Amino acid sequence: MVNFSFERLNNIFKGFAGKKVLVIGDLMVDEYLRGAVHRLSPEAPVPVVEIDHESYHLGGAANVSINLKTLGCEPVTLGLVGNDRAGDILVQLLEEAGMTTEGILVSDDRPTTLKTRIIGDNQHIARVDREKIEYVNGPLAERIIERFEAVLDSIEAIVLEDYNKGVLSTQVIQHLTQKAQQLHKPVLVDPKFVNFLEYRNVTVFKPNIKETVHALGRPVDSDTEVELAGKELLERLNAKCVLITRGGRGMSLIERDRSANHIPTRTRKVADVSGAGDTVISTLAAALVGGATFREAATMANYAAGMVCEEVGIVPIYREHLFEKLKSERLADE
Repeated sequence: MVNFSFERLNNIFKGFAGKKVLVIGDLMVDEYLRGAVHRLSPEAPVPVVEIDHESYHLGGAANVSINLKTLGCEPVTLGLVGNDRAGDILVQLLEEAGMTTEGILVSDDRPTTLKTRIIGDNQHIARVDREKIEYVNGPLAERIIERFEAVLDSIEAIVLEDYNKGVLSTQVIQHLTQKAQQLHKPVLVDPKFVNFLEYRNVTVFKPNIKETVHALGRPVDSDTEVELAGKELLERLNAKCVLITRGGRGMSLIERDRSANHIPTRTRKVADVSGAGDTVISTLAAALVGGATFREAATMANYAAGMVCEEVGIVPIYREHLFEKLKSERLADE
């Protein structure tokens, strides 16, 4: 855990204000259908939800983008949508949030990933997913790479947000990471299971504990086991640092030639953990382009995750709220 001086904290926040961060990955729309339940269906023993409110929110990699925006960065979102209503909604949501849509590519061969959650009497009753999981290669991969090349010079860092939906194929990952390394652009990775060990030579590799166990094929529970897992990932991926998120046990930062830093969770009362991983990678990226060290960035991300977990639903982290939180905690420690 890092204790910030006010001057240091202020300098980091000023440092990332307005900086462009490229977010590449699987874009989604989260749809919420809410209503009341008064009876069971005569067709099956299931509740009938009389919908009285519907809302749409940015999901997946697009949720990382909105978090970067509310932190004060200028995200550039790169990914695929279908030629459909959900794709139109995603573009509209980006525009309404004041974000560029120059990186949004439309594919006629796959729908926009849409996750519909049905809420009856404030209870989550069902989720319906509409998506096509197919890894991009050939012409579609080339379109992603071309758009990546077009914006690369103007951005400060790259976030690869993988939800195993297909945008981050092996072909795309290898090209993006190699090009970024050549141009000395920091790359932060939020991995998933399929291509977990394909992300080589990156700046920050941020798996959660479940993904780490799955990839290494052994239990990873104690601090010592987490440190060993982190060191193995450092070597196998040639990453600069590994940040393993551990749910209610906080997160562990493993760097080269430094002792591991185990950061306890800052959540006082967990209301909803949805979207916390997106908050972590967004805050890490913002802090690093603002000049923070890995330990400072991890500390900021840990506070940000704790704050969003205290809210119901997927909510972004706001610049002024995080600054005040970190400032008040610093004063409390003095």
